Parts: sequence; C-alpha cells; structure tokens
Amino acid sequence: MIELKLPDMTCGHCVRTVTKTVQAVDGQAKVEIDLPTHVVRIESSREREAFTKALTEEGYAPAAS
Repeated sequence: MIELKLPDMTCGHCVRTVTKTVQAVDGQAKVEIDLPTHVVRIESSREREAFTKALTEEGYAPAAS
C-alpha cells in the first residue's frame, strides 16, 4: 500500500484528477482518497516513484513524509 499526502488536493475536481492520474499509471490500481486529510492510498504493484512523478506533473506534488 502506497500512502501519499497531497496538500494541494482540496476539492472534488482534485479527487477526480488524482484518481485519473493514478489510473493512467496503473489501470488496475485501487485508489482510496481521504479528502479532509489530503491523503491518497494506492494499492498497486507499481513503484511509489511512478505515482509521485505523475502526480507532481499534474500539480499534486506529495508532501515529504
């Protein structure tokens, strides 16, 4: 399970964009988003860095953990 905190994810539109971005990296990924805490959990066999890079390119850079 990959868990990323995305401080810039603030609304429903952000949730849709983040979900689409994750699924573009891995179409089989399970995505769980907790908007109030800005956390996205991803269940995937892909590497964390692939999601971090894609989300950063979309404007949702994960906070350092």
